[in-house]
Amino acid sequence: MEVNPTPPRDDLHYAPHRRRLLSISVAPTLLTLGNLICGFAAIHYASKPIGPSNVLGWSTLTIAGALVFFGMMFDALDGFAARLTRSASEFGAQLDSMADMVTFGVAPAFMMLRLVSYYYGGPEHYTGILGPEADNAYGKILWGIAAFYICCTALRLARFNAETPSTHEVDHRYFRGLPSPGAAGTLASLILLHQHLSVVRFHELPSDGFEKTSALLLPLATLLVSAAMISRLPYEHVVNRYLRGRQTFSFVAWLMLPLALAVWWFQLALGAVFVLYALSGPVRRIIIRVRPRSASGGLAPRTDAHPP
Repeated sequence: MEVNPTPPRDDLHYAPHRRRLLSISVAPTLLTLGNLICGFAAIHYASKPIGPSNVLGWSTLTIAGALVFFGMMFDALDGFAARLTRSASEFGAQLDSMADMVTFGVAPAFMMLRLVSYYYGGPEHYTGILGPEADNAYGKILWGIAAFYICCTALRLARFNAETPSTHEVDHRYFRGLPSPGAAGTLASLILLHQHLSVVRFHELPSDGFEKTSALLLPLATLLVSAAMISRLPYEHVVNRYLRGRQTFSFVAWLMLPLALAVWWFQLALGAVFVLYALSGPVRRIIIRVRPRSASGGLAPRTDAHPP
């Protein structure tokens, strides 16, 4: 008689082995959730009709852009708190990516759609956004660019989690591809600059001049930063590379220049900083490619490492 080596199983009491999360670190988790709430609030304000709000009289899109930067601040603080309390974990990394997906993925794409729809969607779109149901090709393309940005953000975050071996600072000195906060900061800073330069008074609809022309640059910028996120272009981690540890006296002195400019032209300085950072990856790759070769036929020796 054949004997079944597998003992009988009571399906009512059988459960597969699962890992159980016993505890989580409070401070980093709260900061990450703060990032998530900022992203949700940015979407909320971006969905409102463009015009002055009750918050300092700012444009609703200005508030949305500011909330993206507040989310960026929470995103930086949660990593700092995790390292300070030595509580970095897989749970924290996954939660951080989910929050980043909302604040640096969905919110900037929706803000771009909302702003461009205000100028090119017609009167019926002043309180809505262009989408796949639009009766023109531009509206469909615009929605596709926003969807492409969201997908690239998700791919960028997933690739970072899969390829980053640890939370040690050595593994966080460079990024492969534009990081999602950098992409979101580029779009949010350009939207803030647009609102500052053109939409100051809302007594009537803006004219068909600078406002409409400059709004056309936002979809192009969205497409470019999307491609940069999924690329292998090398980007430096600004905080780990330049703001930690000791630096030369001249470096600290030069750092005062953008801070001084930000006092007088905050929106312009903010936009310039993020655009230059987004361009630093391609420029760095070009410099690496055209660097003079050493006598042995290889690249000239470097004093710092860079990702492939």
